[in-house]
Amino acid sequence: MRHGLIIVVLMMLPSLTTASEPVPSAQHVYAVRGDRELMLYAFSPEGEAQPRPAILIFHGGGWSIGEASWGFAKAEHFAESGLDGISVQYRLSGSEHPGNTPLDAIDDARSAFRWVREHADELGVDVDRVGAYGWSAGAHLIACAAIFNDTCRETRCSPDAMLLASPALSLHHDELMQRLLGDKAKVEDISPDRFVREGLPPTLILQGRTDTVTPLAGNEFFHEAMLAAGNSSKLIVYDDVGHLFTPSTESDSGWPNPDPEVRAKANQEIDAFLVSLGYVNPGLRPKH
Repeated sequence: MRHGLIIVVLMMLPSLTTASEPVPSAQHVYAVRGDRELMLYAFSPEGEAQPRPAILIFHGGGWSIGEASWGFAKAEHFAESGLDGISVQYRLSGSEHPGNTPLDAIDDARSAFRWVREHADELGVDVDRVGAYGWSAGAHLIACAAIFNDTCRETRCSPDAMLLASPALSLHHDELMQRLLGDKAKVEDISPDRFVREGLPPTLILQGRTDTVTPLAGNEFFHEAMLAAGNSSKLIVYDDVGHLFTPSTESDSGWPNPDPEVRAKANQEIDAFLVSLGYVNPGLRPKH
């Protein structure tokens, strides 16, 4: 991820913005960190049989800005598809959040997966179909939860499927991440592309060819490593767009401005991927 750009360009996947913010079906405290409660915001389908698949949503923002509400529109879309869409609040890092590092956000991601499975009966969720969708830094947290799960207790704390948009999967020598980590870890130690192994969940990667924030080369490397390890991985590359599908004629350092046609194609790929996994009934055609 290129240093100096993440404060603005990782802020949110443009398809998540709506004129009126959707309202969650329920809110849950999934962890308490000091005096702060971390929340899950659930959007559940009406009249669907239980147990249902669930998709946990992790917003972007360079690990230092953002909020769970950025994922509400996507969560609502998943609910319209017959899934539980659950947007996750996690700890942020940086000067506005002293004492936190991205290691804390990774721990929060694992805790969110664990909590959903531990409360699957009350949520109506299938413990073996808890997937995740995220963009940019949020996608990094999902990949880390899948890869670095050796601290899980009795309940699994990793995703069963990964849907990753403009993901930060290759962080070698990233100055910003190292600054956020301080002396707690080396950035190479939480760069997912270095630790791909057999047994990781099926993965969809959506990527702009000219992305200067989370460049294509790093995500291609992750994808090829997944295939070499015998995992299922699909990489979709869109021409003439950069980070978060912003046209290549515009700078990746500005507010994301997705190309509408590319955004629609990416949404269709997400739906098709979920159908292929058996998470979504192909007869359902929710709005985007």
